[in-house]
Amino acid sequence: MRRKRFAKQQQLGLLNTTLSALEPEVGPPYAFPEAIKELGAGEIDRPLPWDQLTAEQRRFQATKMAIHAAMVDRMDQEIGRVVEQLRAMGELDNTLLFYASDNGASAEIMIRNGGHDPTADPGSAATYLCLGPGFSSACNTPFRRHKTWVHEGGISTPLIVHWPNGIAARGELRHTPSHVIDILPTILDVAEIDVAADALSQERPEFPGKSLAPALKDDVTVERDSLWWLHDGHRAIRVGDWKLVAAQGQPWELYDMRTDRAEANNLVSQMPEKAEALEAQWNASLDQFSELAKKTLGTPNRKKKKTQR
Repeated sequence: MRRKRFAKQQQLGLLNTTLSALEPEVGPPYAFPEAIKELGAGEIDRPLPWDQLTAEQRRFQATKMAIHAAMVDRMDQEIGRVVEQLRAMGELDNTLLFYASDNGASAEIMIRNGGHDPTADPGSAATYLCLGPGFSSACNTPFRRHKTWVHEGGISTPLIVHWPNGIAARGELRHTPSHVIDILPTILDVAEIDVAADALSQERPEFPGKSLAPALKDDVTVERDSLWWLHDGHRAIRVGDWKLVAAQGQPWELYDMRTDRAEANNLVSQMPEKAEALEAQWNASLDQFSELAKKTLGTPNRKKKKTQR
């Protein structure tokens, strides 16, 4: 599945990168050993190659992927209902739609709420099944890692924008990095709403995101200082085409996003000055966001930490 998806991505010209290697040592982001026992012998908490799985494991993993696909299909149908309602109202062509995921595919394996009944039909209300790291690796093709991490597999998702009366392009690609923080500034920009004229503008911090309106017209780069991440101790910053990233408790890694979105060629030892500069910028952003958070949330419980490379 990964190889086929990667071949299709190359055919479409979506990405200039290699295919990331499987990381069998990286399992779910949180340990739920009792869930593994309850789910049975078909469950596996590592992204192992398909030909290394038992017949029972293959059946169980394929069933979970089928349930996941059914959920995606249901989501598409429900979003379709919204689109059809807009069409029926005569407002579809003048409605700006953004469609994205909040993170990459999840490697989680857990049981929540009413528990899991292994005798019930998979996917029914009596069961609780997570996708897990195997098919998460396939769904995140060609990237590394999963939801929770801030490697590309955890943070990179498509953004689809639809607005017939406002976007002349049809089915075109844009290559500028963007972030969910850009959606509000984009909406305000295209709606021609001047928030600076608002009476409360002096009390509100500057928006961290940028308007994507220029990229809705042409395949241009939206200029920004950086994109910054911190989640469960996983850290990253992207400045231009350079990305510095570290898993929790691990040293920094440096990648050139122009040619290595798979994060396969760690350049931190070849370019220590670049890594140090990006680390300093990551820490400066941490200080900035911490000061902003203090105004309403009190003192943050995460402090900057220099990690030995």
